[in-house]
Parts: sequence; C-alpha cells; structure tokens
Amino acid sequence: MNSSPWESIFIKYNISQHDFSKPFYLSALQIKAATTHYRRTNEREVRILCKQDSREGRPSIFVANNLFILPTKNGHYAIIKGEGYLDIPEITSSEKLYKSKLKFRLETSKIGNSEMQHLDFAYAASLIRTFLEDDTLVLTIRGRKYTPAFSFKVGEQKIDVESVQTEVDAGYEGEKAIVLVEAKNNNATNVIIRQLYYPFRQWSSHTCKEVKLLFFEKIERYYSIWQFSFSDPYDYNSIYLVKSAKYEVVEE
Repeated sequence: MNSSPWESIFIKYNISQHDFSKPFYLSALQIKAATTHYRRTNEREVRILCKQDSREGRPSIFVANNLFILPTKNGHYAIIKGEGYLDIPEITSSEKLYKSKLKFRLETSKIGNSEMQHLDFAYAASLIRTFLEDDTLVLTIRGRKYTPAFSFKVGEQKIDVESVQTEVDAGYEGEKAIVLVEAKNNNATNVIIRQLYYPFRQWSSHTCKEVKLLFFEKIERYYSIWQFSFSDPYDYNSIYLVKSAKYEVVEE
C-alpha cells in the first residue's frame, strides 16, 4: 500500500492542511521529488504509488482522511475527498445453468486462469450477448487508448480530465449499443469507479449509441456479470446497478 512514501509526499507539500473543498493537484515530478530517498522501485515508481484500485489498496493516510486519487492528464493527478469506490453487490439470486451456444467444446480456454481468457470464453459461448439480450454484439475494442477532454464532479468538486490513458478488458459494438467490460478474477468486493467512468465518458464522446458498462468475474465454475450505469453522466458518484446474474456454463 506504500503508506510510508505517501506520508513523505503529504509532509513535503503540506497536503494534510489543504482545504479539501477542492482537489489537491499533484504532478509526477513532485511525487518523484518527495520520494528520492526511497530505494525500492515500488516506493518511488509513480505508476505504482498512484495505483489504488480498491479501498484496501489505498495508503493509510488516504484511508484516515477519506481520500482517493485520480489521474487528470499524463503525469498529473488529483487527490480528492469523498467516495471513490463502488461496492460490488453480492448476487443473491440462484445460479443459472447456461448452455453454451457453441456446437463444440473449447480446449484452449481451459489453459491458464486469466481474466481475459474467461471473458473471451463467455463471449464465445454467447453468454455476454444473452445477459444483455443483444445478439448483434461483436468484439471491436481492445487495448489502451486516451480520453478526450471532459469534466465531471465529485460532490461539489469539479475535475477536468484530458488525455488520460484508459484500457478496458473488452469492448463490444452492437446495432444499438457499445458495451465496455471490466473483468476480475479475484473475488473483488469493491473497485475504483474510475475504471468504469473514464471509459464510459471516453466512448460516449465517440458514439450516439447507448454505452453499457459491465463488471465481469469468474470464480471457480461461476461466471458473474453486473451491469452498471450513471444516472448523471457528469456525476462520478451517480453510478447504480442495472442488473446482475450468476451463471454456470455447460458446453456441448
């Protein structure tokens, strides 16, 4: 969690005395300057220090002060007071038995245990299409891309973002919708909203189609899918659950 380097950063720039009615902006150069006396890479590497993808992944000084961090552009960050994370709701409904739409059994999908391969299998078996009731979906988005400029609010705080790198685990386009997926295989209980919100704003600027957001997880033999949306596209905290389901997939 790199608590010690962040304590040094807070001390050097007097961040604890900041009035968090507005974000505290910090650059990668400032972070490096405050951590030059640390020897281990994970205590000096800006990318690692700013990767706080779960509540538990935050340094103790962030937890104690109800803070989280977001990138605003290449090499620049905002430390924000408020709720930065989304609780992943437990799926309490019974597991559904789903029969793969493929007419043969996939062998290569059983090799390894990566988020990507489980998601690819779910797509190949038409589980994603079935969950969303959209047979037109095809895989069109993979890899890293950069956001256009956009603004949003966290509470009463306004944040401006420009050219931040994003990456979705998969993106599908259908006749009427774009579907973006964040996949995990670690039984996540919460996730930083940014992983859904930034791609949502990014792709909403490129299409008039509805942008749908999925959180996907494969644990043991079960495939769980949650669909989320934002009631206000300009409000980071307006995320809500649309629907969810858990499946056990049966192949031919």
